[in-house]
Amino acid sequence: MQTNVENGTITRSEQDSERVITSKNTGDNVKGQKRANRSHRQIRTERGFRGALVVVAAASVLLVVGIMITLVIQSTLSMKSIGIGYLWGKTWDPVRDIYGAYPFLVGTLLTSFLALIISVPFSFAVAIVLGEYYPKGWMPNLLKNTVELIAAVPSVIYGFWGLAVLVPIVRSFESSIGAEPIGLGIFTSSLILAVMVIPYAASLGRSMIQMVPSSLKEAAYSLGATRWEVIRSVIIPYTKSGLFAGILLSLGRALGETMAVTMVIGNTSLLPKNIFSPGNTMASVIANEFTEADHPVYLSALIELGLVLFLVTVVINMVGKRLTKRFTN
Repeated sequence: MQTNVENGTITRSEQDSERVITSKNTGDNVKGQKRANRSHRQIRTERGFRGALVVVAAASVLLVVGIMITLVIQSTLSMKSIGIGYLWGKTWDPVRDIYGAYPFLVGTLLTSFLALIISVPFSFAVAIVLGEYYPKGWMPNLLKNTVELIAAVPSVIYGFWGLAVLVPIVRSFESSIGAEPIGLGIFTSSLILAVMVIPYAASLGRSMIQMVPSSLKEAAYSLGATRWEVIRSVIIPYTKSGLFAGILLSLGRALGETMAVTMVIGNTSLLPKNIFSPGNTMASVIANEFTEADHPVYLSALIELGLVLFLVTVVINMVGKRLTKRFTN
């Protein structure tokens, strides 16, 4: 059958073909439109998500800057009254309005770095055992959960434990070496801090060790290396940046610890003579005396002490990140 048109004829089959082609083109256009709409929605979602991330990141930066500005403003009175001599003044006497932060700065750095020296071998040992020797099994899981639980225990509990257990042990040790048997002091607080910061370096170190490619270790074993040689020559060089980051994280935790240190350090404003002497940290002084600050200069001096602690933490973290980048390179 044929259909007449102005310039010729078109068969029914040709008409059907044109309808199929038109329907296909229409379907393709609809699908293309849906894909275009979906692409536009994905782009808008991506932009919104990116904008939310930028806002959160900017809020974090503004929060840190706001904390620093608040500390600077609140400590202005102390800066004007005492001056730069506040940092190396060795006398802290609120009764006579004499404020020197040097003993507390020394106490903070001494307890933190001594705790770091004590904790690092234990942290690395736990990380190597859980990451290399026994990565799976009920016993490694129990040890991993126990180590992580150490970080969850409140610091005041560590303080009570230190008073009941560590102080008598340290006092007996001091008597045996001829030191004054006080028990409370820098060394005791460093032991408490060492226990508290072990989970940070251990957990990060274990994760980094488990990320070492098995091909590297298998290549070393195929060349006749022992387990110790693989750890020394393959695992530690590969994970050194992560291990150092764990040490830095532990140090930051030790610098800011307050309650446990306050309970066992002895709380004296004198410059410590040795690691067994009583002392104070910047955080413990603020915790002990902030509610007792009865005049503006005293309160401002304590806030300035918080500013010094803030700046010390920032400087140590910046130096640590610089060293981490250098080790990574």
